Amino acid sequence: MKSAQSGFTLVEIAIVLVIIGLLLGGILKGQEMITQAKIKNLINDFNGLAAAMYSYQDRYRALPGDESNSATVGRWGPAAFGGNGNGTFCRVACAATDVYNNIPTAAEVPSAATPEANLFWMHLRLSGFVGGSTDTAAAASILPPANSVNGIVGVQTAGMGFTSNIICTSNLPDKVAIAVDTQVDDGSAIRGQVRGQIQLTPNPAAGGAPAAEFAETGTNQYLLCKNL
Repeated sequence: MKSAQSGFTLVEIAIVLVIIGLLLGGILKGQEMITQAKIKNLINDFNGLAAAMYSYQDRYRALPGDESNSATVGRWGPAAFGGNGNGTFCRVACAATDVYNNIPTAAEVPSAATPEANLFWMHLRLSGFVGGSTDTAAAASILPPANSVNGIVGVQTAGMGFTSNIICTSNLPDKVAIAVDTQVDDGSAIRGQVRGQIQLTPNPAAGGAPAAEFAETGTNQYLLCKNL
C-alpha cells in the first residue's frame, strides 16, 4: 500500500517567501545605510578640512604647508619644515606645482624637500586641527589621510579647471561621487565649486578641466575636487 507523500502547503510557502523578502530587504537597507554613511563622511572631509585650514590661517596668519620654514621651525622644532609662504602648495623652491597624491613611503621622512602638499598635513596635525601622527621624524606625519572609500584626501594648487588651491578626494564610486556633488554643489562634474574627473588609475592628481558629466555605470570611479 502506497503512503501519501506530504508537501508544503500554500501557507507554508507564503511564509517562507515573506521571510526571504524580509531578509533581502534588510540586506539592501543595510547596504544603503553604509553607502549613505560613506557619503556623509566624504562631505564632512570637505567641510572639516576647509575649516581646519582656515582656522590655521586665522591662528598663524599663514597657510599650513606653505608657511615659511623659519616660522614652523621656530614654533615646533628643527624637523618641522615649512614652505616659502607664497600662498600655493608647491615645493620649497616652487620649481613645480605639487600634487595632492604624493604618498611618501616609510623611508621618506620629512625634509626640506618635502612637498608643501604633504607638509600641509604635518602642520595641521602639529597645530591640533586634525588628528594623526605628530612625529616629525616619521613619514606618517606627512601622509595624506584616507577617506571612507579606500582613497585619500589631499590638496594641490590648480587642476580640475580651478586656478585656486583645491581639496580633492579619490577613488569614489560613481554613485557616491554623484551624491556628494549633488548634496554639496550642483550635481555637475564639469562646473561649480565641486567637480569630478573619471579615474583611470587609483589616487590620480587632478588634471585639466573635466570634459564629461558623471556617468553612473556601476564601475566608474571618480576624483572629486572642491575649490578652497
